[in-house]
Amino acid sequence: MASSFHSLLPLSMTDFPSLPPHYHRQWKGTRVSAQEIRDLFEGLKQSYLDDFDMMLSGYIPGAEAVVAVGDIAKELKRKQAAAGTPGGFFWVLDPVMGDNGKLYVAEEVVPAYQSLVEHADLILPNQFEAELLSGVKITDMQTLQTAIRALHTKYRIPHVVITSVSLASPDHPPSHLSVVGSSMSPSTGEPRLFKIVFPAIDAYFSGTGDMFAALMTVRMREAVIAASANSEEQQQLKDRESWLSGDEVDALDLPLAKAAEMVLASMHEVLTQTARGMQEVVAAAGGDALAETEEGRTKLHLLKSKSAELKLVRNLASLREPTVELRARRL
Repeated sequence: MASSFHSLLPLSMTDFPSLPPHYHRQWKGTRVSAQEIRDLFEGLKQSYLDDFDMMLSGYIPGAEAVVAVGDIAKELKRKQAAAGTPGGFFWVLDPVMGDNGKLYVAEEVVPAYQSLVEHADLILPNQFEAELLSGVKITDMQTLQTAIRALHTKYRIPHVVITSVSLASPDHPPSHLSVVGSSMSPSTGEPRLFKIVFPAIDAYFSGTGDMFAALMTVRMREAVIAASANSEEQQQLKDRESWLSGDEVDALDLPLAKAAEMVLASMHEVLTQTARGMQEVVAAAGGDALAETEEGRTKLHLLKSKSAELKLVRNLASLREPTVELRARRL
């Protein structure tokens, strides 16, 4: 993965922890306004620092800020199109709105995202967010496929990956989750579906969504460059709009599927190591005995929240060169 590292420019949307307030039992910090986002980007342009080839957007505080971020992405897309390089900019959009049937953003954020997703190249909603965007209630794998088809046809979103899918399926046990993805056919708009099944880990972690999105951004670019290098076509994949593979490419050979395999390999290794460390921290502090008093329960809760932070630095090898055992299969 070292060869995939390039200059990064993070634009923080908030100045508070990523964990929800009930987890640390407090909430401090501020949110960046839509005008501040626009001002920061204007400063980048004035300094000629707006030559980006990819953009990843995650949690955005409020509908106006969502629109501001979308305007930046659309401007960068127009810039590349005007230069005759439609594949020169790729927007990965993680439409953070809620989970498990509940919103944790204001209701007006939902239509703001609905108005913008058609401009994204790859979206990374969870199951609940996919329902909000597609208008399809997801109850099984069949309705999940319907939702993805709607995202392709309604918004013309080229690439979709739905994370943390928890649906019964005859091909994996209930203790497993799945990631379901698709790159649409450029000629028909029909989905090319795949899924990757992985074992659930019984623990709460902080930052898994951000980690998944960041790794998908890197690995998608890496997979597209690899596909371009192996192609004999005159127009390479990395030069095409939205990096959309031709109809001849099978679902399991899509760069999106290859990228997702690498991402889940890294995720599984890092989460396993983080969970192991969490258990060690709790055991060293006295384990279940802490739960016998109110003070002990508070200490146990805060210990778990602290140790829930992903152990990234000490597991860099899992980010660079994970062992890929979880393979994509057709859906």
